[in-house]
Amino acid sequence: MFDDSSRYWTPEQTAKYLGVKPHTLAVWRSARRYSLPFVSVGRLIRYDSRAVEKWMASRTVGTAAEAAE
Repeated sequence: MFDDSSRYWTPEQTAKYLGVKPHTLAVWRSARRYSLPFVSVGRLIRYDSRAVEKWMASRTVGTAAEAAE
């Protein structure tokens, strides 16, 4: 079950939030395709929900005000 109150998300929770498949996140991690921060403890992977939200905000292109012009 997706618990958005948890600070650390599993790859499955993060994938659901981003609208991608968990395998896509694995590819991004291994290929270093995007700078999406994650925590690795052994084979355990977790994503800090705050860092994911900041990452999403940093990838925003344009603003609503610019689109209205």
